[in-house]
Formats: sequence, C-alpha cells, structure tokens
Amino acid sequence: MSRAKWKGPFISNQLLLDCKKAKSLKKNEIYTKSRNSTIVPFLINLTIHIYNGKTFSKVKITEHMIGHKLGEFSPTRKKFSFKKKKNK
Repeated sequence: MSRAKWKGPFISNQLLLDCKKAKSLKKNEIYTKSRNSTIVPFLINLTIHIYNGKTFSKVKITEHMIGHKLGEFSPTRKKFSFKKKKNK
C-alpha cells in the first residue's frame, strides 16, 4: 500500500539535515541508515552510503532514481553460488 499523496514523500529528518550540511560544506558523501526514505530532486548528484545491515553500500543518486526508496539500491542478501571443487 502506498503513502497518501497529501502527506508527500517520507524523508528522514536526519537525512535532510545531513544533506543540507553536505551541500553547504560542498561535500558529496553522506552516510545513512534510513532505507525507507524516498529519493527527491534535492538529493541528485550526491553519493549516499546506505547501510544494509552489515556494511554501507555506495550509491550515486541520479535523475532516474527519483520517487524510489533508498533501500531499493542497497541489497541486503548475498547472491548464492555453489563453490567449485578443484581437480586433484
């Protein structure tokens, strides 16, 4: 179920403060754990390190990402693959 339009997109207050601080200091990197925040045009051209439960994934925000959540670009699960045996 999506969020009501009259409420607007959800963005963490801490993420907004970090973005404003980074833009004023001319930094392009921000670290955040807020995976449920929506990407808005204010965040374009920033590099955001998103926490996936173990490590921070580095994501560069582009125009095509607007409207999506930050968590969509930071996978939480590893891809499974069988280990190959060495021939003796």
